[in-house]
Amino acid sequence: MKGFVVIVCLTVVVLSAGSVFADTQIQKSDSPPSSLELTRPDPSGANTGGIKDTVGATPGAPTVEDIKRLATNEPLAVKLADVVGRNKIAINIVWSLLCAFLVFFMQAGFAMVETGFTRAKNAGHTMAMNMMVLVFGVLGYWMCGYALQMGSKGFFLSGAVYDASIITLFLPHVVSMNISATIPTGAMAERWTFKSFMVYGFFIAMFIYPLYAHWVWGGGWLAQLGRNFGLGHGVLDFAGSSVIHMLGGVSALAGAIVLGPRMGKFKTDGNPNAIPGHHVPMAIIGCLILFFGWFGLTSGSTLAAGDLRIGVIAVNTMLASVAASFSAMCYMWFFYGKPDLSLSANGLLSGLVAITAPCAFVSPMGAVIIGLVAGMLCCASVFFVERTLKVDDPVGAVSVHGTCGAWGLIALGLFADGTYGDGLNNVAGAVKGLFYGDASQFVAEIIGVVVNFVFVFVVMYAFFKTLDKMIPLRVSEEVEFEGLDQSEVAVTAYPDFGITKARR
Repeated sequence: MKGFVVIVCLTVVVLSAGSVFADTQIQKSDSPPSSLELTRPDPSGANTGGIKDTVGATPGAPTVEDIKRLATNEPLAVKLADVVGRNKIAINIVWSLLCAFLVFFMQAGFAMVETGFTRAKNAGHTMAMNMMVLVFGVLGYWMCGYALQMGSKGFFLSGAVYDASIITLFLPHVVSMNISATIPTGAMAERWTFKSFMVYGFFIAMFIYPLYAHWVWGGGWLAQLGRNFGLGHGVLDFAGSSVIHMLGGVSALAGAIVLGPRMGKFKTDGNPNAIPGHHVPMAIIGCLILFFGWFGLTSGSTLAAGDLRIGVIAVNTMLASVAASFSAMCYMWFFYGKPDLSLSANGLLSGLVAITAPCAFVSPMGAVIIGLVAGMLCCASVFFVERTLKVDDPVGAVSVHGTCGAWGLIALGLFADGTYGDGLNNVAGAVKGLFYGDASQFVAEIIGVVVNFVFVFVVMYAFFKTLDKMIPLRVSEEVEFEGLDQSEVAVTAYPDFGITKARR
């Protein structure tokens, strides 16, 4: 009970500090006012869109006044322009919602991947974490996460944020946050207490994810490196290689270190034992579900159906993922004699993670190269994490999301070809990487990787260590040996297993 009281007090303190910090960042960024700074919100959407969204949107286009002056005797032209503008906003809203629904479905993929790659005795517990992280995360993000990300406005989606367009924007962001929060459930599976997991779910959604997301996506200091210091367009991450995936992967690394390896994972001499998952077909189906949902994550990050780059983004997403799966298969076949299916599947995901940041800025050839590197990098990282760092990661989450998330940001700084991104973060000109003549963009992306790792690892390691003192992170040896299902979530995923054994 005392532990929970302390946590509540810490939450209030951090919430207050985070609010002040985010406001400071907005003031320092000298960026245009956020859309959250509305003085008259439009909850019904009745006053959103219209003629103002039809004309004047591009340099040289006629203004609203021009249309009205030219159409003095043609009121139908004004009405038509108003309808077109309103439909433009409506189409963008529908596009953003549909893509967010695809990303939401990715949660089923994560649940199947993580459960399939872990043991049957913990299947119910792993599924429970994948479902409830959504519950805890959405509530926490609604309370203050979205507000901190967007500049300390709109706590509980109230005030000026109670607007049809802005609340629509909440949905793509909250499902993206949920992906990040889900990642540690795989790396810390089979020994994590549900109580401490619940506190973690609120903490990452309310504070850690929103703060870094604000720095990159909310007009924060990383986004303004270009405008303030001449480093390209600042840190760019189109759909979340670092904001979503690296953040989740680094959090998973910190948590797995504090939690320690599963019983029997390492021999007395330090060499790892293989602990096979109980349902590989389930894991593969989960990977394919994630593959499908990923098109919503990358293409939907345009937030505009009229952005014709969405076709390039979708193709790049597919090419990078299959290239990574191919290179992971070849890596394992060459070095270990067989094309390991689990790492081929993780390779597929590693390519998706890596292309998530640069998908809008690179050519199809660049996407294939990024994927090929990601697949090999994933395999090498899995063995490094396990054999060198001695960290037990049952599903390879640290390597897939952490390592390849970092590579995605670096790849953007290398392969951006200068065909897209004019005006991003208030910097004129399209985005170019090192290989296309802009070394400063590469430097900005490196800064983003370093800041992500240092900030997330330090804060999350301290959080897990502190939480462990209040609410033990790890279950008892007896519970771990028997399985966490009944003890932690009051369910047995496969009750017939015990009956069959008893009859024999």
